[in-house]
Amino acid sequence: MNFRSIARVFGTLLLVTAGAMMLPAVVSLFYGFEGDLPALLISAAITAAIGFPLWWLFRNQDELDTQDALLIASFGWAFISTVSALPFVIHGSIPGFTGAFFEMMSGFTTTGATVLNDIEAVPHGLLFWRSETHLLGGMGFLTLTVIFLPHGMGGQRIFRAESSPGQVITREKFTARNRDAVFYLWVIYISLNLLQVVATSMGGMSLFDGFCHAFGTVSTSGYSTYNASVGHFKSSYHDWVITLFMFLGGVTFMLYFHAFRREWHMLRGNTELRWYLGVSLFFCGAVVWNLYYHGTYGFWDSMRYGVFQVMSILTTTGFGTADYEKWPQAAQMFILSVCFIGAMAGSTTSGIKMVHYVVIWKFMVNAIKKLFFQPLAVTSVRINGRPVDQTVINLSLCYFIVNIFMILAGGCVMALIDDMDMWTAFSSAIATLMNIGPGFGGIGPSKNYAHISTAGQWFMCWLMLVGRLEMFSALVIFYPSFWRK
Repeated sequence: MNFRSIARVFGTLLLVTAGAMMLPAVVSLFYGFEGDLPALLISAAITAAIGFPLWWLFRNQDELDTQDALLIASFGWAFISTVSALPFVIHGSIPGFTGAFFEMMSGFTTTGATVLNDIEAVPHGLLFWRSETHLLGGMGFLTLTVIFLPHGMGGQRIFRAESSPGQVITREKFTARNRDAVFYLWVIYISLNLLQVVATSMGGMSLFDGFCHAFGTVSTSGYSTYNASVGHFKSSYHDWVITLFMFLGGVTFMLYFHAFRREWHMLRGNTELRWYLGVSLFFCGAVVWNLYYHGTYGFWDSMRYGVFQVMSILTTTGFGTADYEKWPQAAQMFILSVCFIGAMAGSTTSGIKMVHYVVIWKFMVNAIKKLFFQPLAVTSVRINGRPVDQTVINLSLCYFIVNIFMILAGGCVMALIDDMDMWTAFSSAIATLMNIGPGFGGIGPSKNYAHISTAGQWFMCWLMLVGRLEMFSALVIFYPSFWRK
């Protein structure tokens, strides 16, 4: 392992984090003295004081191999969440370090699970920092760091270590130079955030709320500045705007790049996009019909609340406008089902991802045809008109199985640690591993994670990290062979 190069990357991560804390410090100044400015400035100073020596002492180190990149991906998020928790600990908004770390890990991994009982009591600067972690984590905090590293310093390895396995299937690549690709990704990402701020401002939302909710929407994360989440605004306009941008956040950013270049055939021929549209329409339609049929809402309110909640869970955002645990059981079952899906690979969403379901479905259909109808036929799984290699099919099957195993194991662990009911235990594993945030039972949309024990919160932090790193990058470090040269 190249520990000097790893130290340089960690130093860069810390310096970027310290710089990012300056924006909420400006917000704190704008809203007057609420007591959070010293906490932000002290935290930024501590973070920079640790990061600058690491960067300076090892600034000439630029060798990174795959093992180093996986180590950075696995421990980088925890490292950054640690220093990012300092403003909350110093200010006292979250008294214990465990709770503050949980809040920041939830923010950077775009989970949106919170331990705050009264969000609105937190000062504006800290609320902005809390939402800014979504902005940084949505596109991948490590990918942002790649921009500040020299060309050739393992940027491709870091990018792949943090990326979804589904991107192997879709073969996403913007340019030959990985740092340029990451730069384009961030330009598109920031542009979508600004577009949403403009759209919500036109509906009367303040700039502060607009930026915070845009950070939580395009990144498909879910932190709101209000206890009632998006439901606080009681506005159908804001509901539909946020629904639209949640959907856009679930689209692979490769397609935005092609759309900008007017390569419309890339959109028309994209298999995963068609499935994403089809699955979204099916589940939205099923929930809307169920709400209307049972008289929960009128037709238009069924559309408004049903579509919003399906897109929020499908894209692993976790915003809420209603308590879906009060909905008919069939509607709740559809909501639970989309927890296992996720949107497109290469988007800001988490979850199993649509492309894996496409591969598994086509593989299953081909297997049945070959077994019962066409035993001599030579079949292949095709994505975007190209055949998929058997190794990639095996990867999709393995990824799906590992996710289900982790949910079952995670639910058992949570039941043992916190002695909670089975429904809450499994729901907590699903909500954190899939980076959704709210779930069912004791962590439903009207509740939070404050009642979870210290051990339970640390375990769920690990689940969030595993889910955000798409399983394999976080789990490979447990192989003894990983640590051998």
